[in-house]
Amino acid sequence: MELLTHLHPATVHFPIALLLLGSLLTCVHLLRRPRLDLKPTIWLLLGLGWGSGAIAVLTGLLAQANLPPDAPYRTVLNFHIGAGLAVLLVYGFLLYRGWLYRSARAQKARQTRGVATTDLLDDPGARVWIAGIVLLGALLLVATGWYGGQLVYAFGVNVQR
Repeated sequence: MELLTHLHPATVHFPIALLLLGSLLTCVHLLRRPRLDLKPTIWLLLGLGWGSGAIAVLTGLLAQANLPPDAPYRTVLNFHIGAGLAVLLVYGFLLYRGWLYRSARAQKARQTRGVATTDLLDDPGARVWIAGIVLLGALLLVATGWYGGQLVYAFGVNVQR
C-alpha cells in the first residue's frame, strides 16, 4: 500500500501541465485573429491530459483508502476528490463533444445544412461555450492542486516522515 502513496504525487503533474496548456492553446485558437491552426495539438494535449488525469484520480482514490474517516482534513480531502472528478467530467465532456462533432453522421448533417466546419473548435456557434468549458476546467485544476497542496503541506497527509 505504500506504493500507492508514492504513485499519486508522481502522476498529478502530467494532467495539470497537459490540461492547462491545452486550455491555454484552446483560448488562443478561439480568440486570436488570424486564427492559428492549433487543433491537432489541442486535442492531443486534452486527450493525454484527460487520460493522465484519470490515472491521477485513480491513484489518489486508492491512496486515500487507508486514511482515517474522521481525520481533521477530511473536508479538504473531499473537496480535493470532488474537484478532481469534476476536472475529468468537464474535460471529458469537451472531448466527447469534439468526438461527436467529427462523426460521419454529424458531418453529413452539417453538409446538408451547408456548414463547412469539420472540427468543433472551428464552429462559430461553439466558441463561447468551449471557452467557458476550458476556463472552468482550468479553475477546477487550480482548485484541485490547491486542496492537494493543503493536504500535503498543512496536514502532512501521506508524507513519509
